This record gives sequence, structure tokens and C-alpha cells, in this order.
Amino acid sequence: MTRNNGYDGVIVGSGPNGLAAAVRLARQGLSTVVFEANDTLGGGARSAELTLPGCIHDVCSAVHPLGAGSPFFRELSLEKFGLNWIHPELPLAHPLDSGDGAALRRSVSETAASLDGDRTCYERLMAPMVGRWDDLSPEILQPVLHWPRSPLVLARFGWHAMGSAMGLARGHFRTDSARALFAGMAAHSFLPLDQIPSAAYGLLLAAMGHAVGWPVPRGGSQQITNALVTLLQSLGGEVLTNRKIETLRQLPKAKVILLDITPRQFLRLAGDDLPPAYRRRLEKFRYGPGVFKLDYALRGPIPWTADVCRRAGTVHVCGGFEEVIAAEGAAARGKIPERPFILVAQPSLFDPTRAPAGMHTAWAYCHVPAACAVDMTASVERQIERFAPGFRDLVAARHVMNCADLERKNANLIGGSISGGASDLWQMLARPTLSPTPYRTPLNGVYLCSSSTPPGGGVHGMCGFHAAEAAIRDHFR
Repeated sequence: MTRNNGYDGVIVGSGPNGLAAAVRLARQGLSTVVFEANDTLGGGARSAELTLPGCIHDVCSAVHPLGAGSPFFRELSLEKFGLNWIHPELPLAHPLDSGDGAALRRSVSETAASLDGDRTCYERLMAPMVGRWDDLSPEILQPVLHWPRSPLVLARFGWHAMGSAMGLARGHFRTDSARALFAGMAAHSFLPLDQIPSAAYGLLLAAMGHAVGWPVPRGGSQQITNALVTLLQSLGGEVLTNRKIETLRQLPKAKVILLDITPRQFLRLAGDDLPPAYRRRLEKFRYGPGVFKLDYALRGPIPWTADVCRRAGTVHVCGGFEEVIAAEGAAARGKIPERPFILVAQPSLFDPTRAPAGMHTAWAYCHVPAACAVDMTASVERQIERFAPGFRDLVAARHVMNCADLERKNANLIGGSISGGASDLWQMLARPTLSPTPYRTPLNGVYLCSSSTPPGGGVHGMCGFHAAEAAIRDHFR
């Protein structure tokens, strides 16, 4: 039921950003309701039994350095509402054809020591950022156009970040292990690694691995959503499922409306109400490459050859530095990578709630061209088998989702793009428009709060937080 006299705030979409926006409004004492089109809440932070009974899989996001490092989530103390972070022994590993592997450890010095000839270079690059992480993270996780509170810290990061990952790796590191490790982290940008600002993503994820880790939530990513919903309801907020919104006129009366949707969806919802100039800008918004995703029920842990991979929560599978560059460049150019870059998470190694006794779960995806319909199962498993011989023999069941399947699960994943839009330099600055407050729209009281706004993709809630802050400044203060 909706209130006859309306609400202070209405939110469309129950992804992490929508829920973060709702919580921020509710903490201000404002009446708040969230409308969700699906029968389950969470958007990109959901879990389900996708393969066998008792095997819990994350429908989209699985590993959460940005969740653990989010200034807003940390302020909320979500642990009090049931969220429990589990930190694998190693945040990340990257197997190599030699049989060894490179690993990101929580300690900068221990990671540097493991990189042989690149020890000094790695420590010089990462230690200053990690040491000032509490100052750096709020600067990064907001619109680029802002007045910095820690300008020197941000400038040091920007000096290295505003370049290509390929250039940074070749300029700083001599060994393929260090270059491959960094390239794998930069590949989370979905950019060709010779393109600016792919280096920023590699630096950000490396720094977060040291500062806050790459944890998984006990019980699955759904627990992040559940904690946010529990907090919201404790503040008097409402959450309504199976409420698909086709037009803004469907919504109840509200002082502000926050939309956890992408520009393409907003164009449909707003219809002809948007001014032509703003509409044209949104029509030019670009979405990135898609993903092909596999979830596995396994009869045992993945038998990685490299010991560090057996101890890591996340494994980047793609051989050496040049192979990662080739794979990401192909996907960005609209081609199927011959040897795809694959992200593998194996949460049941560290979280026994994810699978029945004697079983394990794994989550894997590779980058593909947008809206790609090609079945990449054989390519993905061939890559994993290359570094974990015997993997296929452990597969008890698999669940497959291509780009179209992902978009059907979550309408925000346009063409299978999980990051809310391309992450190149222009859309880092203008996401979706060039403005210090890009969350505002020309419609009075209507704001965008999805990952198509700063700081972009990831389960961190900061897009929703900043959008709600803008709404509060504009209408409630």
C-alpha cells in the first residue's frame, strides 16, 4: 500500500545504490519507499540456488572490495544488521604458464617481496596510496568535478592513474608476474588496456586489496541487500516488490524521486518530459562490453596448479601480461577473444554456508562484446583447465548466462554490461552529463542514482548516497 498523502522520497530500483539512497533519506527522517520490478530485491547484489539444492550462487556481483571500502557502508555499520565479511587468506591470485602465480596480499610489503625484481617499484607505487587510503577513498568515490579535501593525496593518485594500464605496467615493472597481476586488476575497467584511464582501475583495486581486502559476504551477496533493507525498515522505510514502473506518472506523490536505472531506461520513463538537449546527451551515453557468466556446483575445490590460487578468493585467469591485453582489446573492439580474460571466485573455500558438505561453488565470467550471444562455455573451461587440470571432472552442474540472460535478470545490465556504462575518460568526467552534480535531471525533484552516475560500477552505494545528498540539499534544507 502507498500513502494517500505521498512520500518525501520515492526510489525506483532496489540495487545497492537505490537502497543506499533510500537509507540516506530515511536517516534524515524522511518518509521513503522503494519500488522494485522483480520479486527479489538487490539488483546486482542477489544470491540464489542456480545449480543444485543448497548451492548458493551470486547472481551478479560476488567479491566486494568496493563494498568493504565504501565510506557510506562503513558509516552504516551494516554488521549490526547481519552483514558479515569473510576475508580469504589471499585477496587475489593470477596463475602463470610457468606453474607459479602472482598474488595480491593484504600487506604491501609482502606483495612487493613476492614480486622478485619489482619489489622496490611496487612498494614505492602502492605504499603512499594505501597509507592515505582514508583520505583518498572519499575523493575517488565521488564525481571527478569536485573541490578536493585532500588535494595532494588526490594529485599523487591522479599522476599515476590518468594513463593506460599498459603504459604504467611497462613503465614501472620489469617482470611478467607483476605486469600480469596489475593488468588483471585494470581489466575490471572493461577498457582496452592501452587506453586512458585504465591504469586508475588497476591502482584503485590494488590499493583496496591492501587497505580493506577483497572480501565475500557470508551467505552470499544477498546479505548486503538484506542488511540494507533491514536498516531501511528499522528507519521506517518501505520496500515494495513486483512493482514495475513504466512511466514516472505511475509513482505516488513525492517531493523527490531517485532512479536506480540507466539513461536508456530513464528516457523511456520520462517520455517527452525531458528537454531535447538533455535527451540528446542521454541518447549518446555508451554502454561497455558485456559478460558471459557461469556458475558451478563442484565436487571439490578447483585444482589450481599454483598454490597461491588455492588460497585466493578471486583468481584472474588469462596467462601473462600480453594475453590480458589481447583479450581485453578484442572484447572492446567487438571481437570474441581467442583466450578470454576470466574472473573466478570460489567463495565456498572460505564460506561453508555456500554449499552442502563435500560440495563447492564457483563463479566465473569473461568479457565479451556487448549483446554477444556466443556460448563461451568451452573457451572459459579450456582456460581454467589450462591452469587447473582436472577442473572439468569436478563439475556436478553448471548454470549459464549470456548477455541477454543477464539483462533479463536485471534491466540495468544493458547488453550484458555490468558497470552501468563505458568507463572511458569522457564518461568518467560526464557520467551521464558533465556537471559537478550529474545526479540532477532537468525534471524538478527527479535524480539519477544508478551506476551510470559517479563513481560508477561496483557494490558500494556511493552513487545512491551522493544522489540523495543532492536531493536533501535541494529540497529539504
